[in-house]
Amino acid sequence: MFHDVRDILRSKPLIAAHRGVCGGNIPCNTQESFEIALHQGADIIELDVTRSEDGKMFVFHPGMEPAHLYSPYSIKRLPASEVERLRYVNMDHTPTQFGITRFEEIMEQLRGRCYINVDKFFLYIEELGKVIRDLKMQDQVIVKTYDSQQEFKTMEEYAADMPYIVITKNDTFTDDLVRRNLRYVGTEVLFSDDTHALAQKSYIDSTHDKNLLVWVNAIVYNYRSVLAGGHNDDISVIGREDEGWGWLMDHGFDIIQTDWTLPLKLYMDKR
Repeated sequence: MFHDVRDILRSKPLIAAHRGVCGGNIPCNTQESFEIALHQGADIIELDVTRSEDGKMFVFHPGMEPAHLYSPYSIKRLPASEVERLRYVNMDHTPTQFGITRFEEIMEQLRGRCYINVDKFFLYIEELGKVIRDLKMQDQVIVKTYDSQQEFKTMEEYAADMPYIVITKNDTFTDDLVRRNLRYVGTEVLFSDDTHALAQKSYIDSTHDKNLLVWVNAIVYNYRSVLAGGHNDDISVIGREDEGWGWLMDHGFDIIQTDWTLPLKLYMDKR
């Protein structure tokens, strides 16, 4: 049985494995990448969802077909039968044995084992909300949208029973959401430098005072797009952990999303 994610925090941050853990021949967003992440100590598996032309949900990052499949064809424009024949390529763009898995199958794989952050949920709130509810896994997921009033309204209508985090660069909505019919558990903050309001310990402390958590991204998916003021995986894994992960821990962030699950786990244990 999964408790409210807020109830298990505070001693140290939870580790969210970004698309699992991949490398070598094992691609991201696969069953194998999620097994690696759990083996290395992830508390949360972050995965991406996209929809085939005939409405079936698959675990795959939309738009990444050229990079991950070496294919120009969008999954959104293929029927499920064709999607299931596709194979990932590895880091050398060599075809692998790993296919693209249905969302329901991945959920069953992870049932009872970790929290699951269903990324791209905001694209399919009604549909994914129904699938998760049919699987009776509402307590195990963490779902997100951006800070849009329309998305707040859609969440209330179709996914009010699911732990909900809002992605934001400017938190002006928290007091409103606390009063709404939502299972609102916190914010995912994006900040370009240490002077940003959302990077301040005072903001994190005030959010905690409202019984809400704060998620931060140490990942670097594009070095030009700074997500956490430069306190990221890149500097942490080359020996500057105190400036990267350590700074995030010292400021009181509750969840750190990373592409380097095991090094972050070892650093947390050492701390």
